[in-house]
Amino acid sequence: MYKSFFKRTIDLVLGILALPVFFFFYIIVALAIKLDDGGPIFYCNDRLGKGLKKYKMYKFRSMVINAADIRNKDGSTFNSMNDARLTRVGRVIRKLSIDELPQILNVIKGDMSLIGPRPSPCGNTHLYSEEYMQKFNIRPGVTGYTQAFFRNNASIEQKQKSDIYYVEHMSFLLDVKVLLKTFSTVLKQQGLYTNEKSN
Repeated sequence: MYKSFFKRTIDLVLGILALPVFFFFYIIVALAIKLDDGGPIFYCNDRLGKGLKKYKMYKFRSMVINAADIRNKDGSTFNSMNDARLTRVGRVIRKLSIDELPQILNVIKGDMSLIGPRPSPCGNTHLYSEEYMQKFNIRPGVTGYTQAFFRNNASIEQKQKSDIYYVEHMSFLLDVKVLLKTFSTVLKQQGLYTNEKSN
């Protein structure tokens, strides 16, 4: 019942309630981005959601215009403190996870859930095991078990195990636990970068 009805209802209610927070940060971040390099405010990229349906995921732009898509050998996104693609504003909003706030719009649209497996980039499904493919049975999350407990500082194997664990144990209590842990992880600025394992 929670998975099929209440989770979506909670997402929609909390997403709508969070809109004033989004608009508040939109004004600040939009002004900062425009003053920094004058480029687009949003970064939109294709992701695979529930049922392998492709959707546009929204973020505040944190990289230079037309930044190269750099990947690690395992297909994960390259993410480093010294990444030259990051703008000055981008370094700040990434550290505080403010760049993720526009995904509230994805939640309201039904593309995403507030809490779920990590959104998957297009073109990587050939790297996924049959077990891991079950993540596409539910909506990806703005945050999730992986982001809450590891943020970006985890191997691809850890990330996949965490996504599978969430799918197999999804419940209201687990979502509350993940949400509280997410706030703690962001405030402590833990696990910011995939490519610096010591942070």
